[in-house]
Amino acid sequence: MITPHIQLRKFKKKEMITVAGEVERYLNFIVQGLARKFFRNGNEELITQISLEGHIIHAQGSFHRQKPTYYFVEAIEPTTLISIDFDSLNTIFSSSAKMERMGRLVVTDIMVLSDRWQMMLLKMSPRERFLDFVQRNPELMQRTPQKYLASLLNIQPETFSRFKHLLKGAKKEEE
Repeated sequence: MITPHIQLRKFKKKEMITVAGEVERYLNFIVQGLARKFFRNGNEELITQISLEGHIIHAQGSFHRQKPTYYFVEAIEPTTLISIDFDSLNTIFSSSAKMERMGRLVVTDIMVLSDRWQMMLLKMSPRERFLDFVQRNPELMQRTPQKYLASLLNIQPETFSRFKHLLKGAKKEEE
């Protein structure tokens, strides 16, 4: 039921998947690679999501409302996506109650993750955010440029570097 509607799309490192000012056309599942979602505030890029294999990445407000987005989505590594366009997704959801339920579960999961992320950014100190992220995302720590992770965690790059250095020192003491 889904297979006829999916598109396999490939992007090179640093290639834009979604561009601010355009309408997000696709819901994207990352098959291979790493991507980031960000917006620009003046000359500064503020990252709101970094995702790897098995995760969804798209400008969800733009996709679901079919209005232009403020976000960019960019491949950090060569990235392969399974993408479903807006009309095809609605066709899939309207095809059966099971498919519509699956869609609701996916959207609910995205909302819960977003809510948890917002709470973490507001409630935790920079150090707590860093430690929580390191514990939950060891693969992202290895694959993602440090400046991107610092932006995602809303931590100054120098502070992020210091936390990382302290973490390495703590690991050596344990050994």
